[in-house]
Amino acid sequence: MPAVIWTPGFRQFRAKLLRKPVFLGFLLWIGCWLLLNASIFIRRSLFAEYCTDQRSKGILRTLCQDYRQGILTGDLCEDLCVTQTMVYKRCLYYDKGKKVIQADWNGQPIILKSKLEDFLSYESLYLLDERESRPIPDVDILVFTALEIKHSLGLDVKNVTVPQLWTKHLKGRTGSFSRAELASMWSLFQQEEYVFFQLLQDLSKHVLRVIGSCGHFYAVEYLTAGHAWHRSLFSLEKLVPLSWRGSSRKAWWQVTNGIALSFLELARHFENDFSHQLHLCDIKPENFAIRADLTVVTIDVDMAFFEPKMRAILEQNCTDDEDCNFFDCFSRCNIKTKKCRADRSNNNLQVICDKIFRPLFSPRLSELRVYHPLQTQLYKAVQRCAELSDQGNVDKETMEITFSELYNLFKACQRDM
Repeated sequence: MPAVIWTPGFRQFRAKLLRKPVFLGFLLWIGCWLLLNASIFIRRSLFAEYCTDQRSKGILRTLCQDYRQGILTGDLCEDLCVTQTMVYKRCLYYDKGKKVIQADWNGQPIILKSKLEDFLSYESLYLLDERESRPIPDVDILVFTALEIKHSLGLDVKNVTVPQLWTKHLKGRTGSFSRAELASMWSLFQQEEYVFFQLLQDLSKHVLRVIGSCGHFYAVEYLTAGHAWHRSLFSLEKLVPLSWRGSSRKAWWQVTNGIALSFLELARHFENDFSHQLHLCDIKPENFAIRADLTVVTIDVDMAFFEPKMRAILEQNCTDDEDCNFFDCFSRCNIKTKKCRADRSNNNLQVICDKIFRPLFSPRLSELRVYHPLQTQLYKAVQRCAELSDQGNVDKETMEITFSELYNLFKACQRDM
């Protein structure tokens, strides 16, 4: 056998061969490490707020423990924690700390909501710390409530309005508020949605009804939200009168036009019937529900703003009009000042026409359901309404003509079917 000559070149070649598996192994280890960390990151991002029955029951269990210890209270705490006439049903969703849970209350479905999971996550009312032994005067509570409303909703609330939030708690009372009552109410006032719904309870039928509360959780009526992927946007099966069940085409058309009329009413109501116009900046089927009487109800108001706050949001720095679009609320850029105009260039009705009426009355989809002689005329009117914002700010007279045209067409379609 010939001897191997160990030249310097051969040694280098042999060293490279030996190092290659090690190098490949190192690369494989690095790849596995990166894959593992990426999967952990994705899992944490996607499932950190994953809705589970176990976690939701644990949240309500902690709520009841705090109630029994006298930390928090509310008019629904006894039903949830003692008599158990309110029982957990299922978790609906978690979103950035917000918890939404379905429960049965005396056999009826309701929704429990809280912006944060833990009671102690809310800021405490510092008056409770300053006045350990003395009761807090009602006037101080009203002042702090007004300040919190101004902070959350951007409204200067008069003293005659503020007590509406306290009506349930003040009714029939002779003594002062306990620490648990004040702490619980203060946690609720830090939730813009609760304040919004509570302020409008007696002023609008187009917002969810607030049933009661326990600590930082408040209960609202249960309604099925719409879905963009649903053929009719909303589940109409339960809304069809029994007398129409045999004629699905007639039922669908009547109910659809009834819902459209309620959307028109909502748009006009939010624009004219409060001290400040109410802007909806996230209009989609998922943020609305329909009651049995075909009333359209706003069920998610995280992106709803009264005029003063809307102006503050829109008035930002800009280089073109696109910089001035805040979800469904548009403004225009003043090129000279490089500032967005504070006034909104579109309105609720135009967005409703675009995102609700256009898919709801699409000719392509309607052909699958029912034909009506006014269908083409109706869809053209919806198109014109949706595209008004393309022309810039629309004057009030044009919007009034558009509203009347849609209203008359919906009524005619409903009447003639």
